[in-house]
Amino acid sequence: MNSINRSSSNPKSLKSRFSRRFLRALMKIKSEERSSLSSPTRVKIAADKSMALAVGSRRAWSRAMLWKIHNQHKAAARRRRRVVSVRRLINNNIHHHKRSLRKRGDHHEEVGGGGGFCHANELRKLVPGGETMDLCSLLDETAHYLKCLVTQVQVMTSIDQFYSAI
Repeated sequence: MNSINRSSSNPKSLKSRFSRRFLRALMKIKSEERSSLSSPTRVKIAADKSMALAVGSRRAWSRAMLWKIHNQHKAAARRRRRVVSVRRLINNNIHHHKRSLRKRGDHHEEVGGGGGFCHANELRKLVPGGETMDLCSLLDETAHYLKCLVTQVQVMTSIDQFYSAI
C-alpha cells in the first residue's frame, strides 16, 4: 500500500480516490461468496465502477458507465464488452488521415475534414455514453476517459507490484 500512497500524495486526487474505492471493492469481492460472474469480470466491473465513482457525475462517460453497471447488475445475463485500445484507434485514424491528405495534396487542416465523422462513430462505440454526444463533447469526454484509463492502469499495476513483492 505504500507504493500506491507514494505515487499520489494528494488525498483528493483522482488516483487516490480511485485507489481507495478499488481496494475496498477488491476486499468486498474477496469476502463475498461465489458469484455467477467470473473473477476477472468482477474485478473489471469493480475497477470501472470505482473509476466512475471517483470521477463523479461531472462527466457524461462516468454517468453512462454507472448506469450501464446498474443495469447489468439487474440483468446478469448480459456480458460486458471489453474496451479496446482507444489509443490505437486514434493513432491509426490520425495516420490514415495524414496519408490521405498527402495523397490529395491538401496540407491545410490535418485534424478536421469530412472523414472525421465516420471515425467519430467508431469512437462513440468505445466511450461510455458516446452514442449521444456531439463531436466536440465526444472528443472532450474521450480525452478525459483516456486519462482515467491510464490512471486505472497505473493503480492496478502498483497493486500488482505490491502484492507480487510479498
